[in-house]
Amino acid sequence: MRSEWTRSLPSVSPETQRFWDACRERKLLIQQCRDCKKYQTYYRAFCCHCWSSALDDVVVSGEGTVWAMTVAYQNKTPGWADFVPYVLAAVELREGVKLMTNIINCDPESVRVGTPVKVTFVDATDEVTIPYFEPVQGDTTKIVA
Repeated sequence: MRSEWTRSLPSVSPETQRFWDACRERKLLIQQCRDCKKYQTYYRAFCCHCWSSALDDVVVSGEGTVWAMTVAYQNKTPGWADFVPYVLAAVELREGVKLMTNIINCDPESVRVGTPVKVTFVDATDEVTIPYFEPVQGDTTKIVA
């Protein structure tokens, strides 16, 4: 049984619908340009590298490393106060793009730049599944999601 989700939910647009549908299926998508072959995230209607509109959705491994991070010890934003401390991080995927995310299922003090991580998914509602990341190896005594 899922606990009640208290944080805000993402806005779903026609451009991001495929991304959120894939998350519900436990798949992480990013976009790849057919013209320049580069990857990009966040979802948009054109390539941020060459401005082409020839974009494909690509399922990625969801493996990466913590590129930058901080631990939040206080947050009075509704829905977040009960989760401090938590890790806010930029994760660099094997494909080279970086995603802003939270690192969950670990002791926040154990996360460092360079920590290997993998995607994991949390069902916020029956319709919305949120991708987070967790250490590949590590302490799983504190669940932060």
